[in-house]
Amino acid sequence: MVARRTKEEALATRNRLLDAAELLFQAQGVSQTSLQQIAQQAGATRGAIYWHFKDKADLFNAMMERVILPLEAGPRAAAAAGNDDPLAEIEEGMVHALTLMTTDPQVRRVFDVATHKVEYTHDMASVQQRHLDARNACVTDFEKALRLAARRSNIKLPVPGHVAAQGLHALISGLIQNWLLDPTAFDLVLSGRRTFRVYLAGLGFGRNSTAGVGNEAEEVAA
Repeated sequence: MVARRTKEEALATRNRLLDAAELLFQAQGVSQTSLQQIAQQAGATRGAIYWHFKDKADLFNAMMERVILPLEAGPRAAAAAGNDDPLAEIEEGMVHALTLMTTDPQVRRVFDVATHKVEYTHDMASVQQRHLDARNACVTDFEKALRLAARRSNIKLPVPGHVAAQGLHALISGLIQNWLLDPTAFDLVLSGRRTFRVYLAGLGFGRNSTAGVGNEAEEVAA
């Protein structure tokens, strides 16, 4: 019982430290937030931080691992959907990702920190690598889906598949980052669906090829 209580207390302390880091990183930026400030905010000691994390980058990555960010959640949701239409799978994953962004405060906070509040200095190299790995995995998923959809539709993409995939990733991540600057400026989910379909049309896919997700035809025409 004592061992269990000690383990539970240690986990509670770790979570308080991560909660404090989220709030301070968002408010002050990562580089301007010290480990001592995080410890004070969490009601813990600086030694408690080093018990759980080897440095700020380690703490940052642990904070990131507590949530599934939108551009990581999208491909997972698409894969789980089991849709035979690769374009519909991408759209389903994108809508899931954008909805997650607008409805989950913790996801929104962590994404804001990861994109707007961190500097990729030498001591944060592992953080930058994590960001790159997630980006590359998402682009790879997009490229596979776009190539498969092009073969099934018997069309040739006007640009190489990896370029089309990178553009799609930039479109979605750019929408999220701009929405974060002012969430009242536009409807993230609706704008995402519309611009996604326009982007696909520019790649040569007809409107009918993206009409399989939901009943949103009126949104595209609006």
